[in-house]
Amino acid sequence: MSLYLIILIISLAGPLALSFEKNLRLYTRWKYLLPAILITMVVFVIWDIIFTHIGCWFFNPMYNSGIYIHKLPLEEYLFFMVIPYACAFSFYAIQFHFPKFKLNEQWTTILTFLIVAGSLITSVLNLDLTYTFINFLVLSVILLLSYYFAREVVQYYLAIYPILLIPFMIINGILTGTGIEQAVFDYNPDVILGIHLLSFPIEDMFYNFSLLLSPLVITHIFEMRSKKTKSV
Repeated sequence: MSLYLIILIISLAGPLALSFEKNLRLYTRWKYLLPAILITMVVFVIWDIIFTHIGCWFFNPMYNSGIYIHKLPLEEYLFFMVIPYACAFSFYAIQFHFPKFKLNEQWTTILTFLIVAGSLITSVLNLDLTYTFINFLVLSVILLLSYYFAREVVQYYLAIYPILLIPFMIINGILTGTGIEQAVFDYNPDVILGIHLLSFPIEDMFYNFSLLLSPLVITHIFEMRSKKTKSV
């Protein structure tokens, strides 16, 4: 079994088992959450395939199954299901147990537009760095759409995301080479700023922000539409 797959199994095991906890009962949200994760997965997999083909990042065959689809190892496809699900579990668990752990509307608005402005500026200033440019541009679009369609989710997400960064830094750190002989995947230095936290580029923190926020917002939209349909 590949190291990449082992990391994914460990990441999923706890959240999946606790999804049936009698109070949280995350499984009751699966009909909204799982399609939301799949929609997000399609977008990010296409991004991943394109960036792999143009040489923005590379996968080490030492640590994956050797099964490739469009130059992505099988584990990479599973990554886009497992990690968003595990983080969605953490998000909903924190939201359930600490319902007041969120930003008020004023601070949500201020922080949203500061992040969007900072992302757009960073993107424009780095047109020659493919990952940096696209990453921050995508973040600004996703956050603006999230603010417009699911502001309540953004209120919680901006407060909770620093907590979600903890497991992300551990998992992404290992995948990019922290504590192991070689990285599971690595980056072309010509497409990033060159600023690293542990072994991963700082851009990954913002990539992760977009990846985890998207299914939460889509889930919220599905839930709201379902409630409206039932009330008619």
